[in-house]
Amino acid sequence: MDLFSTFFNIPVLMQSLPQLMNGLLVTIGIGATSIIAGLIGGLFLAVLRLYAGPVVTGLVRAYIDVFRSIPLLVLLIIVYYALPFVGIRLSPFFSAVTALTLVSAAYTAEIFRAGIEAIPKGQFEASAALGLSNRYIMTDVILPQAIRIVIPPLTNNCINVLKDTALASVVAMPDLLKQATQAQALSANPTPLIGAAVIYLILLLPMVRYVAHLEKRFSRGRS
Repeated sequence: MDLFSTFFNIPVLMQSLPQLMNGLLVTIGIGATSIIAGLIGGLFLAVLRLYAGPVVTGLVRAYIDVFRSIPLLVLLIIVYYALPFVGIRLSPFFSAVTALTLVSAAYTAEIFRAGIEAIPKGQFEASAALGLSNRYIMTDVILPQAIRIVIPPLTNNCINVLKDTALASVVAMPDLLKQATQAQALSANPTPLIGAAVIYLILLLPMVRYVAHLEKRFSRGRS
């Protein structure tokens, strides 16, 4: 067998394509749910870390440090295989979403914190002088400016979350990688894995290019 018949076997690829597409839908579902939950949780954690009392701030900092340090694969195994021993049993989908969200929220919190701290203090003082409450200072003045700053790193984090969905295969989740592995076993040919890699590339490459565009655009705006 030559290189093309082994790794780029078109008949095998076409036969496995419906299975790969089903896996892609699962991957997108896990990724989108985790990204949205991570953004909401990360913003909440960032605000708590910046403006809550010392006890809450310490707990949030500990959460961020722990979940930025623990390998996602280890966390996923703990959520799916260990939690049932304490009476918490999650489906493969929610196990994957929970693990990805916990890690994504920790990284997102740091991104939002850096964005908020980058806003000049004069913005806070001017808003307070206008009589705005803390809530409206944050929602109407600070966050719109901070979000503009953090869009590139947030998009990078979203890309990482989508790539990390491949780890969901360890809990028998029929995501793109799991389906590709099963198709490879059925066909005794690695072409489905190459097909999965191409699908990941098609999905993520536009996002990577978009991040580069945003970074150039915002760097010109700051200059």
